[in-house]
Amino acid sequence: MVSDITFLYYHLNSIVYAKLRLSKQYFILVWHYERTTNSINIVSGFMYELIITEKPAAANKIAEALADGKPIKDNYQGAPYYRLTHGKKDIVVACAVGHLYGLAEKEKKGWRFPVFDIEWQPVSENSKGAAFTKKYLNAIKKLAKDSNEFTVATDFDQEGEVIGLNIVRYLCKRKDANRMKFSTLTKDELRESYNNKSKHIEWGQAESGEARHYLDFYNGINYSRALTAAIKSTGAFKLMSTGRVQGPALKIIVDREKEIKAFVSKPFWQIEFFGEHNSREIIAWHKEDKFWEKTKADGVMIKTKNQKEAKIGSLDRKQFNQMPPFPFDLTSLQVEGYRCHGISPKEILEIGQELYTSGYISYPRTSSQQLPPAIGYIKVLNDLNKQKKYSDLVKKLLKKSSLKPNNGKKTDPAHPAIYPTGIIPAELAERESKMYDLIVKRFIATFAENAVRETMTADINCNNEIFIAKGTRTIEKGWHEFYSPYVNLEEVELPSMKKDDKIKVSKIELISRETQPPKRYTPASIIKDLEKRNLGTKATRSEIVDTLFQRGYVQGKAIEATNLGISMVETLEKYCPKILDEDLTRRFEIEMDKIREGNEKKEQLLEDAKDAIIKITAELKKHQKEIGADLQKANKETQDEMSFLGICPVCKQGNISMRRGKFGAFAACNRYPDCKTIFSIPKNALIKPAKKDCEACGFPKVLAIKKARQPMEFCLNSKCPTKLVEGEVGKQARAIAKGEIKRKCPKCSEGDIVLRSSIYGKFYGCSKYPKCRYTEKLANTQKD
Repeated sequence: MVSDITFLYYHLNSIVYAKLRLSKQYFILVWHYERTTNSINIVSGFMYELIITEKPAAANKIAEALADGKPIKDNYQGAPYYRLTHGKKDIVVACAVGHLYGLAEKEKKGWRFPVFDIEWQPVSENSKGAAFTKKYLNAIKKLAKDSNEFTVATDFDQEGEVIGLNIVRYLCKRKDANRMKFSTLTKDELRESYNNKSKHIEWGQAESGEARHYLDFYNGINYSRALTAAIKSTGAFKLMSTGRVQGPALKIIVDREKEIKAFVSKPFWQIEFFGEHNSREIIAWHKEDKFWEKTKADGVMIKTKNQKEAKIGSLDRKQFNQMPPFPFDLTSLQVEGYRCHGISPKEILEIGQELYTSGYISYPRTSSQQLPPAIGYIKVLNDLNKQKKYSDLVKKLLKKSSLKPNNGKKTDPAHPAIYPTGIIPAELAERESKMYDLIVKRFIATFAENAVRETMTADINCNNEIFIAKGTRTIEKGWHEFYSPYVNLEEVELPSMKKDDKIKVSKIELISRETQPPKRYTPASIIKDLEKRNLGTKATRSEIVDTLFQRGYVQGKAIEATNLGISMVETLEKYCPKILDEDLTRRFEIEMDKIREGNEKKEQLLEDAKDAIIKITAELKKHQKEIGADLQKANKETQDEMSFLGICPVCKQGNISMRRGKFGAFAACNRYPDCKTIFSIPKNALIKPAKKDCEACGFPKVLAIKKARQPMEFCLNSKCPTKLVEGEVGKQARAIAKGEIKRKCPKCSEGDIVLRSSIYGKFYGCSKYPKCRYTEKLANTQKD
């Protein structure tokens, strides 16, 4: 019978759980405490609804939002989950950590292609890096056994739907589940989403998302294996990759690179006029703008030579309204974040996701430029009003008789444009703070009035040669005030003038120029171009571009195709151009949209894809040796180019190149053993050539690139004068190093400030490193 009884009281509203341990079996009964009668009644055996989220942070937010009291946090094998009651319902909220399942071959039979016999398998079984996901999979599997109802609460997009679908069918052993749909992790929206959850998974989204996974796997594994096999056929090895979108994306960059290299500059001349009116300078340009023949420009210069006076001909003033910017979709946020803060699009998406899971902004992976009234404009603004930084601006908006955002045309069936929820952020990192501010300013600017600007054009007659002066000024700031400091407009105000006014001629200059090649893509502009061409998705474009960098196909902030990238495109164009076909990729994107809308079946799309891949891989096999030879040659050239740091400063004959040895990366002269010059380089950063020498000592400089930080430029020479600390700052540093000056760390209050050094030079840091990572530049420290 009963060998032991243990009561565990969980105060969740009026529910008390009693756990009865009977011999070797456990039964959980729910006891309902009737407060009005002071009686305890057994209600039922303990069954609950299981809510499945995409990330642990989302599980916490949903549990806190739905719980009538306080949710109880528990864990299984270290994976967290939450128990709570909502009304008369018992709920458990569990979480994944992104994808718990990934596509893999059913049977691994070596390096073969094409392969199409694939299935969903736990990612922990196929990737060492994903081993941590196993405990989350196990937790959901165990919790599902005692659940009688299932609700998917992953991100409401194709990826989220696939994550939820795989959990429901493989762990919960169900064919369908309820679906919560939300765009923010705020309490009100989550409760509303739960109360209005649909009875079914969003099948169109799930089917389309699954089709995309299959399509990307088919293309990625088969093309990459074919190209890697081609390299291996030459006796070398390099993991090559291309894919359904990666190939066309690389071709776009390579085509631009070829255009730049083939560009032949053409000379032209412009004539600039400098004058003065009422003690104010006027700058104008000859109406011809560009003179392609110098003799014509010389003629104008002769005609205007020694002229002391000019006069105003016609004057034209025009006022125009400048509408507020559209709300942010993901692409415009990435473009603007890169313009304003120099943050890469990939990192902006990561920051956006972090701000979303913290509850500070709405879902960032959206194509929409529209803010619907349902988000509650006044509530969000009232909440933002509590933040001192925005209160003055918000109060001005709240005085308006009506609030209407300047919505754009782009829409998204799942989510509105990106907007702040109004929840006051806790302490944010520098880049998170910058992006949050940009999102808030953009949101409030969309509700502001039009700006009013005025353009003024003046024709200036100098001995019958006409020069044109143009000015633009802001008459009414309107939304500019709300979007400051991110407004990117030039203010050129001309002096007050009227027809026939005299202008004193200061000088007239002939300027020689050349036409310039097209600009290289930036990480932001390439994403914008991919969107315009309908290649990839809002969520994957930045990752695709990042892959091109990782594979060595492109390099630089202004994206430059490497020899390997150019050779990849030229080789594929020569032997197998279909891999690079934008139209084929775009057609599949359109068909996946049709699947989401329920107008097409994924099976037909995948059959079409298989047919195309079989034909393409056959061509790759046919020309394997030629492809391998071309790619290996380009790979060697690219490796040499990307590892070259500069001329050896010791022997003056060899090249300093990056090498990899038993203990990691280092830089050394390639004339070893004749020259034994060697330099250590940081192990915790990506090192790239700076392509210049140090001004102080002449040694090569390199760039150290760390995630979420600006690249740091430094000299390889550990004794470089730029790394020596002199003067008062040096005296103080030496005193701290000797222990003559002591100061507690201002961050942790436990460690002492000590003098530390790295390859970048000397700096102050906490003695408790790595527990405390506080650092200071030497010049920032005050003497005690």
